Parts: sequence; C-alpha cells; structure tokens
Amino acid sequence: MIALGSDHVGIELKEKIIEYFEQNGIEYKDFGCFKRDRVDYPKYAMEVANAVVKGECEKGIVFCGTGVGISIAANKVDGIRAVVCSDPYSAGLSKEHNNTNILSMGARVVGSELAIMIVKEWLNAEFEGGRHQNRIDMITKIENGEEF
Repeated sequence: MIALGSDHVGIELKEKIIEYFEQNGIEYKDFGCFKRDRVDYPKYAMEVANAVVKGECEKGIVFCGTGVGISIAANKVDGIRAVVCSDPYSAGLSKEHNNTNILSMGARVVGSELAIMIVKEWLNAEFEGGRHQNRIDMITKIENGEEF
C-alpha cells in the first residue's frame, strides 16, 4: 500500500496520481489534505512518513508546490529516505541506489503526465543492494548520530 499526502498546492497532482492508482489497481491510503484551503505541509509529511516507518504502508508519495519542503519534513522522521524528483531517471535511480521510501514531487514543477511517468519508474525500480547497501548503512549511522 502506498501512503499519499499533500498540502493545498499539491492536492490536484495527488488526485491525478490517485486516478492512475485506481485505474491500475494500486492500493493507497490518502492522509490528506482533502480541501484546497491553505494548510501546512509538515503535518502531511509526518503522517505519511510515520505510516511508512511503522509498516502501515510500504512506501509513500508526497506533494507540495516544489516537492522540496514536504520532502525535507518527511526526511526528519528516522528511517525515511525521501527524494524530490522531476524526472523518471532520477526517480528510478533513487530507488535502485538509495532505496528511497518516499517520493516527493512539486505540483508547480511537473505536470500530471510527467508525474505519472515518474511514479511508474519509481514504483517499478528495485533496490540493487550490494555496494549501495554500505552507503545506506552509513546514512543510517548519520541519522543515529554515530561515527563511521
């Protein structure tokens, strides 16, 4: 199951991804926001990130104006590796090399067709492990305040 969250700017792009998910039988849980009234994105980033680290959802996708703010907020939750992407290539490599568990996109940066291409690439990519696992382990040590 994919956790979804957005602020008021990202809601329209999130709705396009929901349409794609429903057409393709992809399970999701929408953590909001649900109206176009102004809201603060950290709330939705935290809810999606917590759902991912607690195992309620396998991964998450978040949306705001640029994708930057909501990804920064999500990355504050231990165990989250959120990436902002505006192209499919980076999305795929972020999963293959960095084992990202949250994808972030900016509604003011990517259109709905490009967003669907990014989501497809990210969902279909798989972590390669190997030499990349060592780097993930190092990132985890940084997160835990450990030296390496």
